[in-house]
Amino acid sequence: MKFPKVYALHEIAAIINCEYVGDANYLVSGMNEIHVVEKGDIVFVDHPKYYDKALNSAATIILINKKVDCPEGKALLISEDPFNDFNKLTKYFKPFESSSASISASAKIGQGTVIQPNVFIGNHVVIGENCLIHANVAIYDNTVIGNNVIIHAGTVLGADAFYYKKREDGFDQLLSGGRVVIKDHVGIGALCTIDKGVTGDTIIGEGTKIDNQVHVGHDTVIGKKCLIASQTGIAGCVIIEDEVTIWGQVGTTSGITIGTKAVILGQTGVTKSVEGGKSYFGTPIEESREKLKQLANIKKIPEILNKLK
Repeated sequence: MKFPKVYALHEIAAIINCEYVGDANYLVSGMNEIHVVEKGDIVFVDHPKYYDKALNSAATIILINKKVDCPEGKALLISEDPFNDFNKLTKYFKPFESSSASISASAKIGQGTVIQPNVFIGNHVVIGENCLIHANVAIYDNTVIGNNVIIHAGTVLGADAFYYKKREDGFDQLLSGGRVVIKDHVGIGALCTIDKGVTGDTIIGEGTKIDNQVHVGHDTVIGKKCLIASQTGIAGCVIIEDEVTIWGQVGTTSGITIGTKAVILGQTGVTKSVEGGKSYFGTPIEESREKLKQLANIKKIPEILNKLK
């Protein structure tokens, strides 16, 4: 998430009331999660296990809960609770805006687009030309939709990321300040949910078609011309490359990559990254031919045991 202007390090420190290490006028341009940080971004870390990863990332400002040696060319923000202070920055730069109308006055809707009854379109939404948005779709703030997109009834675009920190008294939510971006010629079925990014974008690529009752987690990027069948659940921060086919009731873990033109057969649990151009099945996931051979061999076990008697 980029800030509306570039800030000095001391200005950011003042917003969250914390100490800093580095030049007071060090330039800060945005904030992001570690997998999408760029030069000028803030990243937070609150566990020693991940200190080195954060300090050596592309981020140039590290929001951290311990004074450590600051790498050259970087700065530190010293916080008692980096998770909470990261939320403070999200609230400051992307505060929640309530709506008083079904279609916000700040929304931009292209020529030829049809909006059916009871659709909610939030603040600063952009919808392209010749789209069809069916009844009872909810499109949260800052969502961007391209041209020739069809979205069926009951779908929700832009809900919060499912991202929590466990505390003694319950769970704290990491606030979401990102967006959902839907490219041209995408089709989205009924009752789908696509969560916005925490600080970046959840992206559905051009020409991709999504069946009914599919969930796409925060910051996931789906490529061009993919097919995703009903009741699939895709976790956060997943990369699905171009022309991937995912059949029904597939589930994925977070932070993995599914390669170009891979085929994931129904009810598979995608527990790790997989190469493109192959077919996969089962939990844990394996190439489908190998998995089916294993299942066939399992059926032979009673016969083998009988022969050993």
